[in-house]
Amino acid sequence: MAGTYARKTEVLVIGGGPGGYMAGIRAGQLGKKVLLVERRDLGGECLNRGCIPSKALIHAAMLYDGLRTEGPEIGVRSSSLEFDLGTAMKWKQEVVAKERQGVALLLRSAGATALVGEVKFTGPHSADLAAPDGGHERVDFDSAVIATGAVPFVLPGFETDGRQVVNAWELLDMESLPKSMAILGGGVSGCELGEFLAYLGVEVTIVELMPQLLPGLEPDLAREITSTFERRGVRVLMGARATGLQREPAGIRLSIEVGGAAQEVSAERLFVTVGKRPASRELGLEEAGVGFDAKSGFIPVNDRLQTNVPHIYAVGDVARPPMLAHKAYREGIVAAESIGGLPTRFDFRAMPSVVFTTPELATVGLTFADAAAKGLHPREARFPYAALGRAHANRATQGWVKVVGDDSTGALLGVHAAGERSGEYVAEAGHALEMGATVRDIAQTIHPHPTFSEALGEAALLWLGEPMHVARRRTDAGAR
Repeated sequence: MAGTYARKTEVLVIGGGPGGYMAGIRAGQLGKKVLLVERRDLGGECLNRGCIPSKALIHAAMLYDGLRTEGPEIGVRSSSLEFDLGTAMKWKQEVVAKERQGVALLLRSAGATALVGEVKFTGPHSADLAAPDGGHERVDFDSAVIATGAVPFVLPGFETDGRQVVNAWELLDMESLPKSMAILGGGVSGCELGEFLAYLGVEVTIVELMPQLLPGLEPDLAREITSTFERRGVRVLMGARATGLQREPAGIRLSIEVGGAAQEVSAERLFVTVGKRPASRELGLEEAGVGFDAKSGFIPVNDRLQTNVPHIYAVGDVARPPMLAHKAYREGIVAAESIGGLPTRFDFRAMPSVVFTTPELATVGLTFADAAAKGLHPREARFPYAALGRAHANRATQGWVKVVGDDSTGALLGVHAAGERSGEYVAEAGHALEMGATVRDIAQTIHPHPTFSEALGEAALLWLGEPMHVARRRTDAGAR
């Protein structure tokens, strides 16, 4: 595409991640002429360097660990079990490639055009598209959707080099396993990939600045995964501030401060995962008149995902937290429908979140503390997986489901779970919250047996004081 060209489109979508490609597909379905520009690979970080590849590798590692540790106890034995990282990486890439092809097909089927390049606004209705070969296009548009996502936050003094010090993108493409890995940051990425490494025998140390892993998550869930990590031999240092990094031929030395005392963590490699920042500063937003928060980088939007320039929209990680793919999916659809003139808006009562560790952690709605702070009258009850038939059949009795309800009205306020498959049934709880259900509505929903979803119904019964699969004397075991 060397040279300078011009084209006109009704909708310019900048970014081909979850929010962007959903906006492109939906706008195309509504009859709009759509041009989607992605600077790297369709699917964005989630598909290529996050959600999908990490879950593929975690699945492989869990399978390996299960055969090695649980297999002999249930009659599955192997005399020559090994984990082949190269084959696992190849399989992961095949999964990603297939999904990426699927996104391209969906865009084409909706009539959207997808190109590779980088976009910068040159005005409120125009942009410059720089192609990989150095060519440029002027793109004139009626509406635009900014869906550029986020990039890893770079901590001064702890910059990655792709070898000894890596970010999540580089870790997911590593060619060899280290003997030891220090992880700076105990958020979702640090916990998920830290456990992946621990499954494969890597000595893992997680260093987290805040007083709990997974800051912001329901505290009981954070405590559950912390105790699990410690039992697995993962060293967890919380309330720890990184103060320096030494890179040496044999590995790294991370200087930290815990409770005012200096410590040192040595490892072969360091994985830095201290958060992400919105990819907004590189877009020429000023030229289009689009406002953004100078400190955070987020682009403020209304409930139709419009920026301060009404025909320019922003969705996904670049718009606002939480940085979740499923939030971006819905925002992309709302933005496209808004452009198409439909009566739509982004409005939710509950946003589910899942951490893919062992046990799996899932949460939706208010915690006890959140509800109390809002002046409600929360009460909670917790049903243990140890009382669940499917959990025993799957050797997955670690975990529980906690229901938070309003004691004065019986309304369901939140559900928080630690246990196998909890991420699969948390959507049921989210649906119930969206519909304004009561705890009794959950209890009276018939859950198929034997499934892990039964734990949700049992927790609701426990909250009501009508337990079926735990003794009545334990009904207040999880309440406050």
